[in-house]
Amino acid sequence: MFATIKNYFAHLLEVPEAVSPARYRSLRRLMTVLMVAVSVMPLLLLAAISHVQYMRTLERELESPVYALARKSQAALELYLGERISTVSFLAHAYTFKDLLDERTLNRVFLALKSEFQGFVDMGLVDADGRQVGYVGPYKLKGADYAGKPWLRDTEIKGRYLSNAILGYRGYPHLVVAVHRLEENGVSWTLRVATDTLRIQQVVSTVGPEHDTDVFLVDTEGVLQTDSTLFGKALEKFPLDLPPAAHETVVRRVTDSKGRQLMIASCALAGTDFMLLAVKPTEDAIRPWRSLSTELLLVLCGGVALIFMVSNLLMQQLVNRLQASDERRVAVFAQMEHNQKLSSIGRLAAGVAHEVNNPLAVIYEKAGLAQDLLSMGKASGDSKERERLSALLESIESTVERARGITHRLLGFARRMEANRQALHIEEVITETLGFLEREAKNRGVKLETELPANLPEIVSDRGQLQQVFLNIVGNALDALAGSEGTTQSPQGEERFVKISCQGQGRYMLVSVEDNGKGMSPEVLRHIFEPFYSTKKDKGTGLGMFITYGIVRKLGGEIHVQSEEGRGSIVHITLPLTPPDVAVEV
Repeated sequence: MFATIKNYFAHLLEVPEAVSPARYRSLRRLMTVLMVAVSVMPLLLLAAISHVQYMRTLERELESPVYALARKSQAALELYLGERISTVSFLAHAYTFKDLLDERTLNRVFLALKSEFQGFVDMGLVDADGRQVGYVGPYKLKGADYAGKPWLRDTEIKGRYLSNAILGYRGYPHLVVAVHRLEENGVSWTLRVATDTLRIQQVVSTVGPEHDTDVFLVDTEGVLQTDSTLFGKALEKFPLDLPPAAHETVVRRVTDSKGRQLMIASCALAGTDFMLLAVKPTEDAIRPWRSLSTELLLVLCGGVALIFMVSNLLMQQLVNRLQASDERRVAVFAQMEHNQKLSSIGRLAAGVAHEVNNPLAVIYEKAGLAQDLLSMGKASGDSKERERLSALLESIESTVERARGITHRLLGFARRMEANRQALHIEEVITETLGFLEREAKNRGVKLETELPANLPEIVSDRGQLQQVFLNIVGNALDALAGSEGTTQSPQGEERFVKISCQGQGRYMLVSVEDNGKGMSPEVLRHIFEPFYSTKKDKGTGLGMFITYGIVRKLGGEIHVQSEEGRGSIVHITLPLTPPDVAVEV
């Protein structure tokens, strides 16, 4: 991803051939987004970390009182239930069946028990056959048959029994504490005492739970053993999944069917099948933080909006300056290219003048001769003289046509700078360009050679700009071979030459310009396509190869140079036969 962004930036920051507003809008958007991202990401990360840390602290603060309440309630209820079981067990072993069978004794024992311990409702004496033969309490339960009851069987097996909350004959929730005794004389009996579940809730209330905290008991089946302010009355079903039974207190967060967020602390009561649950809704405790977080979020959004506005303003100013700079740069490059064009045309002027003056001189001479013949009257009636006059006139016309062709080529080369692509034969372009430089090459003692195979494919390109490319490259080669007038030897003692070869290769045309001049050093090669870099001291502008490179790239091609000091140079040009997205003029 980073490589893609880097390449995209590099593309946007390249010197454009033409200034496009869409290009700078895209650059501004990208730079704005990146600046906002770089500025906002630390803020968002810090806000996220702060939120997580605060929520963890808040959860710990919510868990701590619920955990403490569950632990205190567990200790109080274990003490309360253990005390009741121990008291009933003490009575069962302090008296015999015969003693308790006496209603007065049984009544006296129950009254003493009730006065010392609150919550006991009644007391019953059950014989070995399961019949309640003695009873003290507000109900008519003497003679009740408990034979086959699960609680009685469990009591006989375990010796002690604490029941779950039941309605029984009484019609309200209560717990049964039963103790079985087998006397030495073989008498088997059970002492049964009922205690009210309201007393358990009173024990919990003495621990001091908060007003919004609910503490209650459930059995292993999830049935409420005491009333719950959140989940209903005793003997109703607890609507949530029970946590695993464990003596250690465990705190967890759940959501009930009504969507309430609850903090639940759970622990098992030792010696019972009960589980103590302390439940605290967290909505009220979290509401202030949510209000604060909303305000902080608004502040964060405002900060992000401010950062975006400032970043957008800054990037707009920066990109506008960059656009203006590119516009000036493109204008300067266009002017430099135009100046180089004019320089190239000036170079052609000497050759064109020579090529035009010679035909004009012939025209003048032959026109003068024809005039002489006509004035002498020798042409009248003489067929031979008429034929001679006709030949002279044809020669004049041919020479004039030649002069027109030279002028046309020069104008075709100089008429435009922008690309005017059409289907053409590159060997014709090369031949025309060399025609402009023949006189200069001859004066410098340089031989111009071509290697242009027949049946080369057509190429879609701009004739005038290709002429400028070849003119610049061949001109540089002639400068590299500069010597005395008429000298025909290279620095190595060989015949001095500039050779242009051309060949088709798939969808491309390869053109090479080779010379055996003085060559270039690696340092020069590194800077050869840079503007204003020249090795001609005061004679050159340093723009020729720079503009040549730009034209080749504009035409969809590639250019590179091989050179070695003292051995000459080779310029390789690769041109596509059909540049992409080009309308061909035929």
